[in-house]
Amino acid sequence: MIDTSGHHLVYGDLQDYLTGKLLPDTDDERIRQGLARLLVEQLGYSKEELEPRLTIDSCFNNNQTRTLIELTVRINGYRLFILRYGPGSLVTRETAAVAAARILDPAYRIPLAIVTNGRDAELLETNRGTVLAVGMTCIPDRQQAEKMVREYMFEPYNDPERRDKALRILNVFDQEVCCHGSTCMQEGTT
Repeated sequence: MIDTSGHHLVYGDLQDYLTGKLLPDTDDERIRQGLARLLVEQLGYSKEELEPRLTIDSCFNNNQTRTLIELTVRINGYRLFILRYGPGSLVTRETAAVAAARILDPAYRIPLAIVTNGRDAELLETNRGTVLAVGMTCIPDRQQAEKMVREYMFEPYNDPERRDKALRILNVFDQEVCCHGSTCMQEGTT
């Protein structure tokens, strides 16, 4: 039976490809699972190199926001890139992806971020926020990642003002705005 009471169609449950946990089976989750499979089965990463569903919490002006990082790729002990999924336009997701990569790891700025809608992707360099490559083929395979982890700097991003700015960006860009003009049926749920 399809649950249509919330914000997404829920077809039931599915088993997470990386962790085995049961998750709500939605169209978006099916794409996320496909991205994890792509990284492991086609691009050569081990499941242990992928960190799913990391979060960053922020609160400004009483607006509590939880930013979801769909996947983080760790090579030789370093988080090399994050992968963020969202339907629609990629350009609208660039700023938040760069901000998230800059502050997710407290020890250093993650040098790369990927935004994807499941059909297209952009590879972003997070120091300047520039697009390095486009298309699903811009997602580095495991061999490319091995080279990249030696080429990129894993510099601290510990300036309080810059970190605060990145958190503010996430708070605005990733805030759930729903049920405009009425009471949210999902309030208080995650």
